[in-house]
Amino acid sequence: MSAGLPALDAWQLAALAAAVGWASGVRLYAVLFAVGLAGRLGWVDLPDGLVPLTHGWVLAASGFMLAVEFLADKIPGVDTLWDAVHTFIRIPAGAALSASVFGDSPVAASLAAAVVGGSLAAGAHLAKAGARAAINASPEPFSNWAASIGEDVAIAGLLWLAIAHPVAALAVVAAFAALTIWLLPKLWRVLRRTLVRTAGLFRAAGAGRGTPA
Repeated sequence: MSAGLPALDAWQLAALAAAVGWASGVRLYAVLFAVGLAGRLGWVDLPDGLVPLTHGWVLAASGFMLAVEFLADKIPGVDTLWDAVHTFIRIPAGAALSASVFGDSPVAASLAAAVVGGSLAAGAHLAKAGARAAINASPEPFSNWAASIGEDVAIAGLLWLAIAHPVAALAVVAAFAALTIWLLPKLWRVLRRTLVRTAGLFRAAGAGRGTPA
């Protein structure tokens, strides 16, 4: 912890754990870089479990991956592939980061944070990936760019809110979680219809090529 800054109180710790869990499901590398940079510059007194994020090599790696993700997330189709690969990265990372917030607390607190953080990361990731796949069904790229920039702003705002106004941050995360629960079945129905239409187009194209002239 930083010597010149007051330690985070219980509300701030809870809000930070929830925020990094949810945000990791959307922008993992932005979370790693933003939290590490804030600690490195002395803007916030990070819990001991998150202090390794302030190391120069970790900041360099997370900053590089942030730049890659920022670009990949703005390209329709590439963003869906990126999301598919990160299904196996964002969720466990969200659980680990949330648990690290309570690294100095009893093991039960860290385990509880890991369960909640991993669940928030999973919900956020699935909602993001499903929404992006549905948006990519449209040929124009502007809705994709708008969604991506909106996610960037939401992540930055939520991380700031977790420290400045922790109760408000917890309320926002709870609202996001409720929205995710409501949204996922609808996204699944949209994706299923899109997959059925796409499969039909491929079958029709294959049948057309197989028809003799």
